[in-house]
Amino acid sequence: MTARPVELFVDPVCPFAWMTSRWLLHAAEVREITPKYSVMSLSVLNEGAELDSGYRAMLDDSWGPARLAIAIDRSEGNEAFARWYTAWGERYHVGGQNNDRRATAIAALADAGLPDTLIGAYDPVAGDETDTALRSSHERGISQVGNDVGTPVISFGEGTAYFGPVVSPAPKGEDAGKLLDALSTLASINGFYELKRARSGGIDFS
Repeated sequence: MTARPVELFVDPVCPFAWMTSRWLLHAAEVREITPKYSVMSLSVLNEGAELDSGYRAMLDDSWGPARLAIAIDRSEGNEAFARWYTAWGERYHVGGQNNDRRATAIAALADAGLPDTLIGAYDPVAGDETDTALRSSHERGISQVGNDVGTPVISFGEGTAYFGPVVSPAPKGEDAGKLLDALSTLASINGFYELKRARSGGIDFS
């Protein structure tokens, strides 16, 4: 049986996207799927929006990790991007190494066995090839769900995608598989749009 592709659009700085990406890896252990990670950007999504100054500063500092993710995917392939994203998340989200994002990105390149020269794509340059590719990837994800969502976005390759799922902690084993089954079923229903409840507590990275 050919493994079914499932695409997840993430912004590297988003902890909820990180949790969803870990769930998808767990789901791939119990279901015939091939996870693919692609990039959407909260910085692009909120470009020009009037925001709280603290959130604006965070977004202005978020271009680099997204640009680096795009550069890795373009030059080294999606599997390499997945390796870097795992290394980045273990340091940035789980390890709390979030004071110097550039330094964390460089360390994650080493962890993933990738060339340190890739960090040259980190610094924002409007209109260069990396910027263009980032905006294109973001648009490909957001065009499937609309502008009133964030990251992550999950797509089952049939023209239907959704924001989420937002999970904490990330389900493992058969629970991960059951969640995947449920989401896949919802994606097959043309008229289904939204299912949500309020979050409580912090993020459980276990």
